[in-house]
Amino acid sequence: MTAQPHWQESPRQGTSLTVRDMRFARGQKRERGTDPVASAWFAALSCSFPRGEAMFIEAVKAHRDGVPPQLAAEIRDFIRQEVNHSREHIAFNRAIEDAGYDITEITARVNRLVDDTLATPPIVQLGITCALEHFTAMFAHQFLKNPGSLATAGMGDPHLWLWHAVEEIEHKGVAYDTWIHATRDWPAFKRWRVRSLLMVLVTVRFLRNRSNDALELLRQDGIEGWRARWGLVSYLFGKPGILRKIFLKWLGYFRPGFHPWDHDDRHLITQYDGEDSLAEPAE
Repeated sequence: MTAQPHWQESPRQGTSLTVRDMRFARGQKRERGTDPVASAWFAALSCSFPRGEAMFIEAVKAHRDGVPPQLAAEIRDFIRQEVNHSREHIAFNRAIEDAGYDITEITARVNRLVDDTLATPPIVQLGITCALEHFTAMFAHQFLKNPGSLATAGMGDPHLWLWHAVEEIEHKGVAYDTWIHATRDWPAFKRWRVRSLLMVLVTVRFLRNRSNDALELLRQDGIEGWRARWGLVSYLFGKPGILRKIFLKWLGYFRPGFHPWDHDDRHLITQYDGEDSLAEPAE
């Protein structure tokens, strides 16, 4: 393969997208997790998904005119996958409330952040989507590589997270390829500078707000102050340490010429796709 110039970015073929329209643990009583910190972190993630993924869809749709046919097909499947993810996390979030948690403040914070993003120019919304999609792809890799880390989260079927992770890996290049097409007339340095600045902004806001959400849920479990903060830091950076484990891949986003499919982890899709689960096909 001919090497790309240092600053050049171009769309690359990743993997085909399969829309798996599944429902998870419907009609089952969902209990709090055995690890309150893990439970709080996964609940915080889930609370951000329905509104966040709706934003991803709109950001990509706004720039799909004139894209190559293959990317147009991937965008259609990306949208269908994200719609299904939102539906299942709405159900998961109801289970969080059924387990006795008040997520009103968390939902309001997510809504404010999304509204702030929607007030920016469409190309900025797409750049933010690319950064957040990189986060979800990094998390997805860890969930599939270390499925045992899901066991203590509670309030649902861990297969929900594995299913979600498979599809996040499958479509991890779609928003980014849309970004490359939308900014095709930009100088390469400008594209790199804007996406890098947006990743810094997204990282600060994502980690701050998801941590605050998790701490709010821990407070409702009676875990507050230094105990809650140390527990969350230990969980995220110690063991299992998902933020520690994704650091190098996060740093890779800032490399000129970066593309999500520089890291080919399709073997994780093959490993988990098609396995028996407690999921039920959607009617």
